[in-house]
Amino acid sequence: MLIVAAGVVAGLMVLTWVVSLLVHDASIVDIIWGAAFVVVTAAVAALADGVGARRVLLLVMVAVWGLRLSGYLARRNLGHGEDYRYQAMRKRYGERFGLISLVVVFGLQGVLVWVVSLPVQLAVSADRPAGLGPLAALGVLLWLVGLFFEAVGDAQLARFKADPANQGQVMDQGLWRLTRHPNYFGDFCVWWGIFLVAAETGPGRFGVIGPLVMSFLLLRVSGVAMLEKTIGKRRPGYAEYVARTSAFFPRPPKAVPAD
Repeated sequence: MLIVAAGVVAGLMVLTWVVSLLVHDASIVDIIWGAAFVVVTAAVAALADGVGARRVLLLVMVAVWGLRLSGYLARRNLGHGEDYRYQAMRKRYGERFGLISLVVVFGLQGVLVWVVSLPVQLAVSADRPAGLGPLAALGVLLWLVGLFFEAVGDAQLARFKADPANQGQVMDQGLWRLTRHPNYFGDFCVWWGIFLVAAETGPGRFGVIGPLVMSFLLLRVSGVAMLEKTIGKRRPGYAEYVARTSAFFPRPPKAVPAD
């Protein structure tokens, strides 16, 4: 299944890259991110011969998460031009950007999709245990918590941004009172939940590298760390928000004494 998954990811990312050249917008890779996991999971679940209930459960978990994420990003991003990150790369590399983006944008994201989805790839072929147990139930519960934080957090932020009165302001309402990044915390829970379902099988336990990599990305690379490099300069009052609000794991806001 590992080779099948790698081939599916490679084909999907090359196709997405070709489309990005035609539309002159590398940002579509962000929209494809969630859907790529669905395509990979559907392929390996269809071809594997492991326990049917586990294959279906993993497919449903990945599909609900991935399709919601891709749909949300499509509604948010399409029609607004290429993301500033890719514009900066395009300006830096000039005519070479097309070929370079195949490797450093689409290729890299393809590798990450393959690595993060390892629990699913390894678990779908397992024929033991024959049914779903308490670890799978715990995984589904954690996945539901994650999906709630991600979906509700995204909806709350979209509603906040849609109000012109909030332009340039800090979103500190709803789930955003408990954590500065409810959507990233949700992603974290979703993939650890998927891993717990997979970990009921012997092979699935070796897929722990998947949620570990996702956690590292969310906390240290493209999630919290990247976003907070510049947001303090763009949002008045963000320093105060940081002082009272957890960066990642939800908790009630701290009481910050007035100056």
